[in-house]
Amino acid sequence: MRMSDSKELRELVSRIKFVHVLGAGMNSEKPANTAISDLSERGWNPVPVHPRDAGASIVGYPVRPRIEDGVLPEVVVLFLGPESAREAVKRLLVTNYDSPALVWFQHGSEDTVAEGWLDVAGWSYVKNDCIVRFVQRHDLNREPEGIPWFKQVQSEDGSGCSVWSVHEFREDSEKSPTELEWIGDLRDLEFSESSIPNYIRSLRNEEESLEECARRLAN
Repeated sequence: MRMSDSKELRELVSRIKFVHVLGAGMNSEKPANTAISDLSERGWNPVPVHPRDAGASIVGYPVRPRIEDGVLPEVVVLFLGPESAREAVKRLLVTNYDSPALVWFQHGSEDTVAEGWLDVAGWSYVKNDCIVRFVQRHDLNREPEGIPWFKQVQSEDGSGCSVWSVHEFREDSEKSPTELEWIGDLRDLEFSESSIPNYIRSLRNEEESLEECARRLAN
């Protein structure tokens, strides 16, 4: 179901906390990159997703290689070409069919096939508008969710060991020269079905929070 600029859409965008931005990499000249800054300045937690630049961060928000199974996005903004947008929508529908996200087609990402799939599935989507311009136009703001984020990479000493690190909210980190094994924030750590988050959760001591566990393992 296509949503237009309306009170309903404004209320929906105001309620959500996390905005997954597909195509947001480290090229500061790309609109997807600047969207991370623009959305965060108004209080949203942007989630940049970019396979090639995963492991780095944009204004303190970690770049993920993908939306992992188990993580249910609220809004997915597509800064992609039409064919890539179609593939992204297909994956969303397959993995999260019963937990619809609002799909936002940025200018140039529109794809009639993907829109048709969303219509059949009963998912809401937006086209012919920019999410940054939308929140600016309506002067929308919210309080950010100040949560830490985490990263695991291969050790640089060639031992084959892994290095788990904790990063505070909006703390920047460069991409490691070694292989990225996992990256995400506390919310990803709680819900992701990937092997590393599952393993971290299994190491919690009795009466220890997940955040306390993750911080302990980084020491």
